[in-house]
Amino acid sequence: MLCCSSGILSFKSPAYRSVERGLNEQCRMPTLRVMPMPSDANIHGDVFGGWIMAQVDLAAAVPAVRRASGRVGTVAVNSFVFKQPVFVGDLLSFYAKIIKTGTTSITVNVEVYAERHRLESDVVKVTEATLTYVATDENRRPRSLPALT
Repeated sequence: MLCCSSGILSFKSPAYRSVERGLNEQCRMPTLRVMPMPSDANIHGDVFGGWIMAQVDLAAAVPAVRRASGRVGTVAVNSFVFKQPVFVGDLLSFYAKIIKTGTTSITVNVEVYAERHRLESDVVKVTEATLTYVATDENRRPRSLPALT
C-alpha cells in the first residue's frame, strides 16, 4: 500500500517516496500489480504496448465492475499515453479510480508506475489512460447504474 504524507503504512524507501509524490493526497493501494515476462516483450526486452493496454483495461474494469455491481463492457479508450518504456522485470503498479459516472457509463483513470530493478530501485510513471465502460445486463444491453447507498 502506498500512502500519503500522513505516514500511515508508508514505505520508507526513496523509491516508494517518489511514487507517493506522484499520487494524489489520499492513501491508495494498487488495483493491479504485475511483472512483464519475456513473452510480453520484443527481442530487445521492451514490453509491447498492446500488452500494457490489456493490463490497463483489466485494472480499470475493477472499479467499474464494483460501481456497476455487475457486468461492464469497455466502450472507449478516451486517452492513452506511454510516458516511459516498460522493460521485462519491471514491477508495474496500476492505480485506477472512477472520475465520472453517467446514467449507464463509468469513466476510469488509470496511472501506471514501474519499479525498476536495474542498478538502483527507481519508480517512474510509465503510462496514464482514461477508459469508459458501460454497465450491461444479462443480454449485454446497456442498463442504468444502481443508486449509491
